[in-house]
Amino acid sequence: MFATFLLRNCFKRPRLKYIYDKNSFSCFVCHILITFVTPKTEIMASKTIRLEKISRFYHVGSEIVKALQEVDISITKNEFVALMGPSGSGKSTLMNVLGCLDTPTSGHYFLNELDVSKMSDNDLAEIRNKEIGFVFQTFNLLPRSTALENVMLPLIYAGVSKQVRIRRAEETLASVQLADRMHHRPNELSGGQRQRVAIARALVNKPSLILADEPTGNLDSKTSVEIISLLEEIHQLGNTIVLVTHEEDIAEHAHRIIRLRDGIVEEDKPNENIISYNKSELVNA
Repeated sequence: MFATFLLRNCFKRPRLKYIYDKNSFSCFVCHILITFVTPKTEIMASKTIRLEKISRFYHVGSEIVKALQEVDISITKNEFVALMGPSGSGKSTLMNVLGCLDTPTSGHYFLNELDVSKMSDNDLAEIRNKEIGFVFQTFNLLPRSTALENVMLPLIYAGVSKQVRIRRAEETLASVQLADRMHHRPNELSGGQRQRVAIARALVNKPSLILADEPTGNLDSKTSVEIISLLEEIHQLGNTIVLVTHEEDIAEHAHRIIRLRDGIVEEDKPNENIISYNKSELVNA
């Protein structure tokens, strides 16, 4: 039940609203100019994550818990970033803000140049469905649905036709080496295969951001290597990945490591000792 609730909140598609007044010729002209005149390279280059003075406070009884305190972070397109920190550091809260599952108490969060920090619930639902792919530690797959049906779920909420969503889900499962497991249910899959299904579900809508929350937390060391290798491949294809982990050896695969403590950014620097696996190493493992 929890998995169903969480997935619906991540992928649900709100009621459609008109962006432009169809009777307005000037808006129509603007739409044409934006769509056909603006260079695609300029549009792609503008796709960044930018947090400006983000704070998130919670009231617990008479106390105020300052989970995040004026956090400033910028993440450019195609970065692979690891978020680290001890329990209570604010990394889970930051993950929820980045995933538009929570809104900040103050500050601004820009995703692809849109300020999502003040959006309505419906608008946030649309952002989650179209722009963000989620990978959870506990997989959060629907137990009675096949791998194919689980991967199709975001496309259903996006209003994609049945024929197209089947094709896209099949292609995405094949890309994570699960072409022969499409019609298996989660209890018929290994832990690594279930996480591959979860990754395929995150990728199927072609999001601009992949959020992976402890994706190897429930896996053995060999399977963890396979999942991290898959995330590396996804990153090499041009995807932006933010990985939350408490494991140093997993974080070393990211190209940048951000460390939080007591709700503030303690350290933010490039990873000068990136660990990367090649396929021959995985075959021989």
